[in-house]
Amino acid sequence: MRLGCKIFKLVWCLLFALLLLSDDGYGQSYGLTFSSHEVFQDKRTSLDLSPNQTLCFQDNFDVSFDISFQPNHAIYFGYILRIIGDDDQNIDLVYNAEANQKHFNIIVGDSLSNIAFDIDPGKLFNQWNHLRIRLDSKHGRIVLYCGKHMFTANDRYLKKSNCYKILFGTNNYRQFQTTDTPPMKIRDIKIVENEELKYCWPLNEVGGTVAHEIISQNDGIVVNPVWGAAMHRDWQSIPGISVSGVASVAFNPEKEEVYIIATDSLYTYSVKTAKWNDRAYPNDKLELNQGNQSIYNPFDNSLYNFFPDQKFVSKYNFQNYSWNKKFITGPVTDYWQLNKFFSKTDTSLYFLGGYGHLVYKNTVQQYHLKTGDWNSKVKTKGDFFTPRYLAGLGSTANGDTAYILGGYGSTSGQQILDPRNIYSMVRFTVKDKTFKKLFELKADDQDFAFANSLVIDQKEKIYYGLIFPQHKYNSTLQLIRGSLTKPDYDVMGSIIPYSFHDVHSFADLYYCPASKRFIAVTLLRTDNNQTKVNIYTLLGPPYETHSLPVIVKSAIKWYIIGILVLLIVALLFYWNHKKRKIIPAVAVHETEPFKQANIAQAETREIPVAVKNGSKQNIQLKNAILLFGGLQVFDAEGENITKYFTPLVKELFLVVLLYSIKWERGLSSEKLNEILWYDKSIKSARNNRSVNIAKLKALLDKMTYCHLSKDTGEWKIDFDYNHIYIDYHDYLNIVKDKKELDIEKIKCLSAITKRGNFLSNIEYEWLDPFKSEISSDVIDTYIHFAHSGHVSDPEFLIELANFIFYFDPVNEEAMVIKCKALFSLGNHSLAKNTFESFTKEYKVIYGEEFKKDFNAVLE
Repeated sequence: MRLGCKIFKLVWCLLFALLLLSDDGYGQSYGLTFSSHEVFQDKRTSLDLSPNQTLCFQDNFDVSFDISFQPNHAIYFGYILRIIGDDDQNIDLVYNAEANQKHFNIIVGDSLSNIAFDIDPGKLFNQWNHLRIRLDSKHGRIVLYCGKHMFTANDRYLKKSNCYKILFGTNNYRQFQTTDTPPMKIRDIKIVENEELKYCWPLNEVGGTVAHEIISQNDGIVVNPVWGAAMHRDWQSIPGISVSGVASVAFNPEKEEVYIIATDSLYTYSVKTAKWNDRAYPNDKLELNQGNQSIYNPFDNSLYNFFPDQKFVSKYNFQNYSWNKKFITGPVTDYWQLNKFFSKTDTSLYFLGGYGHLVYKNTVQQYHLKTGDWNSKVKTKGDFFTPRYLAGLGSTANGDTAYILGGYGSTSGQQILDPRNIYSMVRFTVKDKTFKKLFELKADDQDFAFANSLVIDQKEKIYYGLIFPQHKYNSTLQLIRGSLTKPDYDVMGSIIPYSFHDVHSFADLYYCPASKRFIAVTLLRTDNNQTKVNIYTLLGPPYETHSLPVIVKSAIKWYIIGILVLLIVALLFYWNHKKRKIIPAVAVHETEPFKQANIAQAETREIPVAVKNGSKQNIQLKNAILLFGGLQVFDAEGENITKYFTPLVKELFLVVLLYSIKWERGLSSEKLNEILWYDKSIKSARNNRSVNIAKLKALLDKMTYCHLSKDTGEWKIDFDYNHIYIDYHDYLNIVKDKKELDIEKIKCLSAITKRGNFLSNIEYEWLDPFKSEISSDVIDTYIHFAHSGHVSDPEFLIELANFIFYFDPVNEEAMVIKCKALFSLGNHSLAKNTFESFTKEYKVIYGEEFKKDFNAVLE
């Protein structure tokens, strides 16, 4: 067993080391960021590598880590690392920006050692720097390695201790507590004793307060963590402001400043300093017309505001804080949500598309900066450019080519004639004024439009954009990354709340090349002629949604990893064969035995197990509705028609479906209004309900043996369950009568739930009670069956416990069941490991120790 553990440890270390060798993606992006003097003392960051004990060593040992500093902070002072022996001697690495000479110092006790050094600011603030500290108590010296440089302190006061407390940042450990720490980032902490790696904390977490140690499972605890990986996935909200008038927004990529143009002032948000500033105009307030927009020209470093309906362009003077043209009140624009870009090729500002007075536009307009000439209708050629608004546009560095993606409009331009979402990627070249359609995006089950700008990466031939469902007010923005040459795209990062009220709202996306941050800005014009401004930032490169950090590796490294895996599997097989001891596969299953079904699995045409009239059957995915693992609807021909459900029709369908199945009754029109159209008048709600009911009926007509009706005075969907399959209906039949449970039904239940959580990735307030009840009922069903006496097979009991852990990772009864079953199989160490994993998770979640010990659990 020890040999197997050593082999496993070797595999893990080698694989982890290889993964971190990547120069792209995640290899440069993880780590722990320390909040420092910019926040109050109790909000600063600390890392304790051994919260419940000290780390003990028999000989000399090294502590190494990577460090970098955060730029644009006012104070750089404090403790980086404190190593405290069991004799209370402290060895500290500190930083003091006010020092006259060297800024990094080693302190022993209350005295400065002769180790003092600097790291070049260009490296300290822009890349990771490796530091290693060796405590050589045998020879009474400390050795510090910084890159290729070595510093030694022969300190006669250095004492030999066996055990140490190791702390980064602030701490409250006895008399050594401190609230001073510099604004730093730390990663890859390693402790080596006698050339053997004993501990490793990668600090690659994306959330939580646990710093996982991957060699000996000696996890650390972080207070006020800011995980580097999470900063690439979760948008950070900046305190918003409200400004007067119909405000617009622009961005200066060189200074990394967001400009908000209001009627009385220019508001500036600096990404570098994370601060707002405002400058009032010296003259009269501006007459900002409805539909005005602004843009920053990087070629002449100027800020412009424009209103196409008046052929009006005004330039802002940053020296005297005024505009060079007088703003004149005009009509409501005919070009809402148009797209724009500057071209260095002909020093012109271009405008494309827009919407106004029930008409979508496809005109291209041009304003020449040098002459002031305005061409209201540039003659174009090439592919037809569909009239649209709510599209995203990004241009190349010189503005010689623009890419226009998506939008909402119609072929005729008339709003009354079949308007719909557009998903084409179109290229517009300035030189020959030609449109070229490149490809069509593949939209799934939810329509979406785009924020105003795309971020173009010419080198990688990719774009970034913000998409949102435009059919609802409480919408969300979602970052996507796609190819400029093919219709592939990935969903990146978390969602951003976006109040979309058509032409009253505006959203845009920018990128800061120096700080490598994406900036999302939303504007919402209110009834009192104010504009609410919200800003969100995301560190690049962004990570995919609902995933751990993406690690980009070369093919050669994958070959190495594959060879290593094959080699280790062969070694383990040889060892197991030699020992003549086979461990049941179920005993080493993960705590979470299921993973979310992937797209290929979701498109399968057959369900492996289902319950029909009490017997186990395979169900063809025709006339089928799947709710576990995400919504999927298959018609009578087996086609997945989920994509045809608009967001509102989908919610209407789900609420009527669940009420119909669970309570075998529907719900009234008043209840539907309360859930779906609470913000509408009675008349408006009735009209919306009628339209969407008609759409839903048309979709359900594609299926047979189901019918939406109001025969009983309530909206209800009637099903013939002999000819239509709904996994939620089968689930209810299994859990409703626990006295009739048997092994086959339990396996059927697991087959349903292993496809994924109930309606995963769908969040409605009214849906929460359904989801909560399902989790509770599934756990109760598994536990009831485990205690029913119908099962005595330890391996099946282990599987049951794993099923429960999927829904509740700290379920005590599941832990007891699994430990006892493993123990009965003779797998004592696995039982102990299960118990220890449970107690660690229990403490993380509840903040206290689990009350029972391992022996008490087995009694």
